[in-house]
Parts: sequence; structure tokens; C-alpha cells
Amino acid sequence: MFSFVLGQRFKDTLCGTKVLTRENYQRLAAHRQYFGDFDPFGDFDLIFGAARMALRIVEVPVHYRERTYGQTNIQRWRHGLVLARMLWFAALRMKFL
Repeated sequence: MFSFVLGQRFKDTLCGTKVLTRENYQRLAAHRQYFGDFDPFGDFDLIFGAARMALRIVEVPVHYRERTYGQTNIQRWRHGLVLARMLWFAALRMKFL
């Protein structure tokens, strides 16, 4: 769904480090209110903003290993609903308006 909404291919939106030039980040931050302030992860603020600015987004593969300590902070169902809400909101703003 992210690939459809953003017009670029995505495999894993919550993975990896996001890198922007300072200039592009400042442009993105200046228009942050466009998507609202409900992103608990920070990833979508950057992804949606970069896509809206027509920046080229590149994914670099990351290889995982099994967690050896601690527990994830992501709550599968609760955060999944937040992600779905954010995707729907972005779709309305970017694809259907």
C-alpha cells in the first residue's frame, strides 16, 4: 500500500536509517503540519514528506539477526492501527486530492 500511495517501491517502511540533506530536512520540517503530528515512530514524517517533495527514496537492504536481549517496543495491533491510520491519511492527502 505504501508503494501505491507514495508512487515509489517500499518493502519495509520502519526499517533503517533515514538520511536527508540539511536543506531538504529544513524544507520538510517547514511543512510538517501538512500530515499532522501523530507519527509515534518518526519514520513516516520523513517518508511522506520526502515523497511529497518528490525526492528520490532509496532502500538499502538490512540483514536481521534474532534479538538476543530485551523486547521490542512495538505493539503489533495497537501500532498497526496507528500505521493504517497514517497510511489512510497520507493516501487522502497525496493520492486522492
